[in-house]
Amino acid sequence: MIEITSTCGPSRRGRLITRRGDVQTPAFMPVGTLGTVKSMTPEELSAMGAEMVLANTYHLYLRPGHETVRRLGGIHRFMNWPGPVLTDSGGFQVFSHAALRKITHEGVQFRSHIDGSTHFLDPRAATEIQHALGSDILMAFDECAPYPATHEYAQRALELTTEWARTCRAVHLKRYPQDAPDRPAMFGIVQGGMYSDLRQRSAEEIVSVGFDGYAVGGVSVGEPKEQMYEIINYMGPMLPADRPRYLMGIGGLQDILQAVGAGFDMFDCVMPTRNARNGTLFTSQGRVNIKRAEYRDDAGPLDPECGCYTCKNYSRGYLRHLYVSHELLSMRLNTIHNLYFYMEFFRQIRASIEEGRFEEFARQYGE
Repeated sequence: MIEITSTCGPSRRGRLITRRGDVQTPAFMPVGTLGTVKSMTPEELSAMGAEMVLANTYHLYLRPGHETVRRLGGIHRFMNWPGPVLTDSGGFQVFSHAALRKITHEGVQFRSHIDGSTHFLDPRAATEIQHALGSDILMAFDECAPYPATHEYAQRALELTTEWARTCRAVHLKRYPQDAPDRPAMFGIVQGGMYSDLRQRSAEEIVSVGFDGYAVGGVSVGEPKEQMYEIINYMGPMLPADRPRYLMGIGGLQDILQAVGAGFDMFDCVMPTRNARNGTLFTSQGRVNIKRAEYRDDAGPLDPECGCYTCKNYSRGYLRHLYVSHELLSMRLNTIHNLYFYMEFFRQIRASIEEGRFEEFARQYGE
């Protein structure tokens, strides 16, 4: 499912092969939680280089409902996105609404954050919902341990994750046997909190189940950077080299460089889109808080080195005016820029690996 074409130390350059086309790796997936990357059209995403997007099982299950999406032609027709779609299992969203849920051996009972209605999600349902959505890469249902968590808690979460992974895999294979044509992939998720012994155990157990790719979850949940980097560097080489390696929910530029350097191939995060809506923009000179008064009379582009639509056509002064005036165009132009910046960042990462200079690129980017 992944073909590695170049390496530079542990970092890998390749292509992820899916039933709806190839994705160049290392790859960043814009997050389209509700079947839309906020304020962006699919055509705009494709034009700037996005090849795969992420949609969320939990949110689409609650609204508009996975059966509604199925009746309307599946997630691709529903959102008019022809490329690959990866769907999260919903485990992290259940984790993030801790006050609204109760975890049992069988699954998770939770209350909707929309209307308070009660629902139950288990590994079978999480898989079948993703089948109904029509995703190209499904994620196994998992329990994400919080930070901090005791060794005992993280171990219980690991054991549930392994048991649920086996169920997810069995349900998936029943619907799509290994040799089925046009078969979507399923990835398993490694948990274990901040404990290296549990991470190793989880990796061994999840790999033994036999997935098409492997993800590391439960990082960037409040732990110090040093611990996060320790887990990233520990886990990268532990995952099978012939399968895609996906680090979930990581979006900081230095965090991405750290993870690529550890051998990870796939990333997703709301950071570029959420920051855009909050007026924080990524540039070649560092982050820009566009609402600052210093940009009121600035006639220059946001980033002179950027080739995006926003930087080609609008000044910092105008972008500040839109933001402080709460104009909808602010969200659009800021998001176009931030996503373009991320796509270009990943293009540079891929080129640096091909040319054998990734370590130099990562070092210079951190200066």
